[in-house]
Amino acid sequence: MNGEGRIMRYRYTAIGDSLTTGFGALPGNGFVPVYSRMAEARLRSKVVYTNLGVNGLTTGELEQRLRGNSMYRQALQEADLITLSIGGNDLIRAAKSSAGQQGSTPVVLRKALQECQKNFDGIMGTLWQLKRNSASPYIIRIVGLYNPYPRLDEASNWVMQFNRHASQYNSRSCGFASIYNSFAGNERELLFLDHIHPNKRGYYVIAEKLNHLGYGML
Repeated sequence: MNGEGRIMRYRYTAIGDSLTTGFGALPGNGFVPVYSRMAEARLRSKVVYTNLGVNGLTTGELEQRLRGNSMYRQALQEADLITLSIGGNDLIRAAKSSAGQQGSTPVVLRKALQECQKNFDGIMGTLWQLKRNSASPYIIRIVGLYNPYPRLDEASNWVMQFNRHASQYNSRSCGFASIYNSFAGNERELLFLDHIHPNKRGYYVIAEKLNHLGYGML
């Protein structure tokens, strides 16, 4: 809450993969800075963000960082607002590793999905642990996945199952931003030239979905 005569600042920590870094858009146009500006308008206070996104990061790699990297842990402990984007690289790596192996795609993707969900549970468990003794209110926002391989049915199924799993973490302090339907069929308008990452418009769509979830107890 804003105290009288006191300027309130909210601390926002963004963790995740290349969606978090804003790859595919010019600086300032990724979802993290855009969402940060939207949050400032809604909260009527300064929002200072720390972007800890890493291009190519998988769920397993992020889980390791959360457990062993003191900079990550401190930034999350101090955060009032946390966003998480992860999982896309698990799918991309599995799809690439099965390419050219006839008939192996469903098996490889299924195994990758199970591993990805297990890691995601580990990430969320570590986040709750880090925030358990938080004296002030906080919110966590999970960015759902869109399908970077719209022509691959198994990939659509993979993404939908991952999203279903991640959305189960919805609670008073945690919200899931579903972006799948916004991107499906609109890839040409919302994806960068590599057809994998969002462009400026795509990142704006993600930021809007996050903003639409509101700001809970903040």
